[in-house]
Amino acid sequence: MDPSPLSKETLQKFRSAFYDSPKNILAQNVCSRVDPFDVCLSRKQLEDVQHVFNHKVDEGKPMTNQKSSGRCWIFATLNVIRLPFMKQLNIEDFEFSQGYLFFWDKIERCHFFLNNVVEVTKRNEAVDGRLMSFLLHDPTTDGGQWDMIVNVINKHGLMPKKCFPESFSCEASLKMNRILKSKLCEYAKAIRDLLAKGAGDSEVRLLIEYQMENIFRIVGICLGIPSETFTWNYYDKNKGYHTIGPISPKDFYENHVKPIYNVDDKVCLVTDPRPTNPFGKSYTVDCLGNVVGGRACIYNNQPANVLLDLVKASIKDGEAVWFGCEVSKRFAPKQGIQDLEIHDFPLVFGVDIQTTLTKAERLLYGESAMTHAMVFTAVNTNDENEVTKLRIENSWGEERGEKGYLIMTVPWFNEFVFEVVVDKKYVPEDVMDVFKQEPVVLPAWDPMGTLAQ
Repeated sequence: MDPSPLSKETLQKFRSAFYDSPKNILAQNVCSRVDPFDVCLSRKQLEDVQHVFNHKVDEGKPMTNQKSSGRCWIFATLNVIRLPFMKQLNIEDFEFSQGYLFFWDKIERCHFFLNNVVEVTKRNEAVDGRLMSFLLHDPTTDGGQWDMIVNVINKHGLMPKKCFPESFSCEASLKMNRILKSKLCEYAKAIRDLLAKGAGDSEVRLLIEYQMENIFRIVGICLGIPSETFTWNYYDKNKGYHTIGPISPKDFYENHVKPIYNVDDKVCLVTDPRPTNPFGKSYTVDCLGNVVGGRACIYNNQPANVLLDLVKASIKDGEAVWFGCEVSKRFAPKQGIQDLEIHDFPLVFGVDIQTTLTKAERLLYGESAMTHAMVFTAVNTNDENEVTKLRIENSWGEERGEKGYLIMTVPWFNEFVFEVVVDKKYVPEDVMDVFKQEPVVLPAWDPMGTLAQ
């Protein structure tokens, strides 16, 4: 079919149809002055929201805030880990240092990228090829996946936030990331030029070491450099004084955190309903990771109801759950509600949005992907033991929802949750056996490789 331009007559027909409807005029009057999504909020759905649950873990304080950074995956992980840690030490409030893991992820991520440049160049990928272009587009993103945070914790350990507090570039990472991207693109060219001259592996390693010294300096200037050892003093709930250290972050994790929460005991399950990616299979994504020599990002693909059952089992046993979702869809951020019915788009616009395609179709057509990580802390079940709603600890401060906590319906879970992390003891044997498979490698740009930010 040959394309035809929009004619004057066609546009006039659209204009007449618009103004023939008083509802359109009312909607225009309101939406031209107010957030269109707020206009679409359903009063009825707002009235039905209650943060009361019959299965709830002990929650932590204070409510965390990632501010203007893409560190939700780090915050969500540390928010899960701190709950049993605080209980074990009998402390009132506590945060692990998000900035500490952010520092080491930046260092490791840049090194991983430079080694990816070597690998992809050796595949004879052109600099303007799809894969190299994809890698160069955002080489130092803040976002991440579960297996990536496990890599950083296992290699570098953990610190209390009191011992490595936030910096400006932790809370507002844009400018630092611009500096790093500029250098990484420059360094990618240098690596490709060196390989084009026939350089051996030893020459390339020396070049990357020189480049990483500069990267380390930049990140250290922006974020500070964590001490090799620290001493942490704290009071318990009974005002008793305690001290730990001097100790290395790695030993702090191994000796004081790992016996309570071992990241290696947790497994990541995803739900990707695209026909090309059958359930019961294992998947990974080309060039995705953050630590050279670390574990790969492995996805065990299961139906959404399996993920929901595992969340229920974990919460009922007292353990919070890390999860990844597309946070912005059918979401009332101020009220903290994730509900397919929270917006009445047809009433205002005459058409529906965001759920007109299936979950698989949204993935295929670029309309959906996992974008944010948070923590499930409660579920509500009915008389049939079916989950009816879920409670979420976010990392955006106390201003949204119920002092920072959100509420999610099960239909929303089915449509927009993409992965959960639970202890393997809750996972049936046949589901665990999927991890033994050789994973199918998805391309680097596949939506399942999208990073939580």
